[in-house]
Amino acid sequence: MIRVLWVHDSQLMRSALAALLDDERDMQAVTSCWKNATARAKALRPQVCVVDGDCPGSSRLPTRPAQRDCALVVLTRQFRPGVMRWATEARALGFVDKDAPPSTLLSAIRQVAAGERYVDRSLAFDVLQAAEIPLSPRELRVLALAAGGASVPEIAESLRLREGTVGNYMSAIIRKTGGRNRVDAIRISQEAGWV
Repeated sequence: MIRVLWVHDSQLMRSALAALLDDERDMQAVTSCWKNATARAKALRPQVCVVDGDCPGSSRLPTRPAQRDCALVVLTRQFRPGVMRWATEARALGFVDKDAPPSTLLSAIRQVAAGERYVDRSLAFDVLQAAEIPLSPRELRVLALAAGGASVPEIAESLRLREGTVGNYMSAIIRKTGGRNRVDAIRISQEAGWV
């Protein structure tokens, strides 16, 4: 029996996927919102954790349960290399396109439970592009806070930086993304799935 933890902030989405997985004879599904995912993982000890990589803030939250033997499967859409990057850094084994049929997800879960990698064909190019994100982890954190509406002083306080340093990061972010200004850099980064 493959124990699967499905993490999503929408109760409706959690219930729907749990119903799909529970119909399979070799799977047992438990669900959680992002906030409670770590505690649920410790209690359930799943073999596979399935997460929606497009949930707001998912890249800043723990994606791997607190155990080494749990494989991570990330659901996402095409052309979101930023999602692929943080998922790769979290050592995800599976990448499934949200537009794929349910049988694709079931195959991915079985494959990663067996310790094998699964990459949906439609996402293969995005996985390759994930290494090409021009922003450093610190720049991504500054950008994520800016995208959330934080001002320069708020970002500085949150990251324990000087306001001038945050300004330097924002200038580098604008330059590296090819944006015209802060708002444009946020838009470009959100479209790419970096934040």
